[in-house]
Amino acid sequence: MSLAVIFTFAILVPIVLSLRTSTRWLEHLVWKWYLNAGDAGQTWRYRPATLWLRFRLRIGMRLREAQYSVPAALWRGLSTGLPVAAIIAATVPVWGMSWFFDTENWASGIWNSWAEARTDRWREAMERAVTSGRSASPTMFAVAPSGIYGADFSFIVIGDTGEGDASQQILRDQILTVASRDEVRFVVISSDVVYPNGAMKDYEAKFWLPFKGVSKPIYAIPGNHDWYDALEAFLATFLEADAARLSMLARAEADLRLSSTTQSRIDGLIEEAQRLRQEYQVPTGFQRAPFFEIQSERFALVAIDTGIVKRIDPAQQAWLESALDRAKGKSIMAVVGHPFYAGGYDQTYDRDDFVRLKQLLLDRGVTIMMAGDTHDLEYYADPPSPGEPPVHYFVNGGGGAYLSFGTSLQWPGKSPTAEWAFYPDRKAVMNKLELRTPWFKRPALWWTNRFDAWPFSAEWLSGLFDYNVAPFFQSFIEVRVESSTRRIRLVPYGVHGPLRWRDIAHSPEMRAVTTEDGLAEWIVPMR
Repeated sequence: MSLAVIFTFAILVPIVLSLRTSTRWLEHLVWKWYLNAGDAGQTWRYRPATLWLRFRLRIGMRLREAQYSVPAALWRGLSTGLPVAAIIAATVPVWGMSWFFDTENWASGIWNSWAEARTDRWREAMERAVTSGRSASPTMFAVAPSGIYGADFSFIVIGDTGEGDASQQILRDQILTVASRDEVRFVVISSDVVYPNGAMKDYEAKFWLPFKGVSKPIYAIPGNHDWYDALEAFLATFLEADAARLSMLARAEADLRLSSTTQSRIDGLIEEAQRLRQEYQVPTGFQRAPFFEIQSERFALVAIDTGIVKRIDPAQQAWLESALDRAKGKSIMAVVGHPFYAGGYDQTYDRDDFVRLKQLLLDRGVTIMMAGDTHDLEYYADPPSPGEPPVHYFVNGGGGAYLSFGTSLQWPGKSPTAEWAFYPDRKAVMNKLELRTPWFKRPALWWTNRFDAWPFSAEWLSGLFDYNVAPFFQSFIEVRVESSTRRIRLVPYGVHGPLRWRDIAHSPEMRAVTTEDGLAEWIVPMR
């Protein structure tokens, strides 16, 4: 509807007014000729003139009506523009603008508004349902992958995976190569498992198939898109069957059962997830909540679900504080649903709940914080206090969704931290856009490059330049916990293997300790 109104009043009406004004002289001549004809004007020779004059009068009456009545103007805009909007929605995949103009993505915006106010209430109801009626254990929400005690190990973190097209599939060979190594013990998906609205119908093509061949356990926290179906497909896929069933029932109860979620639907979702798990042989279904902890002797991982509005509920808060207490004295890494820094800006601004979460993690000694949500790879180093070792912040959302080019194209003049890095760099992005952008998108590219996409942003326009062709800049991170050498190494991978520093834009402070041809990695001392 918005597209219809925009098309009518921003494009069609100016064209019509211009044509009417420029041909007014011709209309006057035809009227003079027609009126002078008298009764002869009713003959077939005057028929074309009659039809054209009636057409002009009809347009004039509609314009005058719209001029004096806002409801009439909106009605006329919809009736005129909706057929065009329908054609655009049906044909935009041909023009390469599927993300902006896909009607399913438009509907996801409605689901976002519906779910964001309910997420915390839903999650808290789920947690209480899982913990009630059984002996509550401090480690109720812990998962325990094998091989993490008494030896060095590593794991993969990948975010924003589930678009299901070439941009996701291009990473598959690298994920399988890294995940097949003996020291890799598990995989974590850090947000948005499936686009656009987390539905079970999309899981086979956008999760099970891309991860076929991964034999290590896969854990996940949801992104905002996963919550759009009330998290049902996510719960069925990643939670134990009993926990998934209790969670979905609790969510329906929290909505006073005003829901299509019935017992038969819940059973069907769980059975479908089990069927796909057996067909594709991808290990999932180990969690009891959309958050979890992993504790080894000297390392702890806490994975936190921040829902849609960057907030956690009281029950998850209590679990998180308990998990951080159990991790006291260890090196702690947090995987969070949203990043604290992204796009060159502090993302906690004017978000008190998010600030409190960040401060809790800092107060409890977390040294590595990683999140998805923004679709690229970014790094920030920020000491919690002057003179203290830095805390390492990563954006790790390049796992398959369209790239967030806003970071590369619109990096601010002053970063929120002295040390920073991001991938891909501006030169690589511009080379691809110059190569792939067709003529009809050139004005948008020029405007983005020349005026930073004002009044919008380069980030907002990223979807316009979503080209699912090479070169690709998707990425993920391998975290190597090396207790034997008392360090944690974070190694970024691109579509061709480990990234090199020459691929990554970074601050001058980092240049002194790296070589451009060297493999990129960040090393964090263990406690």
